Amino acid sequence: MPKLEEMKRDIDIPDDVTVKYKKGLITVKGERGELKREFSHPRISVSVSKEKVTVKCSRPTRSEMGLTGTVGALIGNMITGVKDGYTYRMRVIYSHFPIKTSVKGDQLVIENFLGERFPRKALIREGVTAKISGDTITIEGNDKEKVGQTAANIEYATRVKNYDPRVFQDGIYLVDRGDN
Repeated sequence: MPKLEEMKRDIDIPDDVTVKYKKGLITVKGERGELKREFSHPRISVSVSKEKVTVKCSRPTRSEMGLTGTVGALIGNMITGVKDGYTYRMRVIYSHFPIKTSVKGDQLVIENFLGERFPRKALIREGVTAKISGDTITIEGNDKEKVGQTAANIEYATRVKNYDPRVFQDGIYLVDRGDN
């Protein structure tokens, strides 16, 4: 298979978002806040103009082609995050014992899960907010990775062990993932 001369990915910048790149650190500012991330690879270059961000690699290997696409997607997620944000919705499901959830500081506390005496706790990442209304938990934030990791922490905290999962389907599950 012949090598490509250049792998390039362009990401459009909306009017109300500013992007700056300096020495491997990319900063994206929008109406919802600011996100920073460091991208450093010796063969991948990032350049910013007024209307687009260009991620390119000259004469890339197979892994560098994938990495170019990944860096472009991460920058696109940062732009979407500061412009619109990300919202995940989770549902509390129980059939045996009623589950009580509450937010205390940077943790979601899950009480009475399968009748346990001690509460289970899930970490809410920095920059992410969790709101509880009835049996629905709404997780919001600008950073897609942190919002997704918070949802994963909550699902992991209510994982059923040593019971038949076909019978004990209690837990907190992700039901809707999207941006605002």
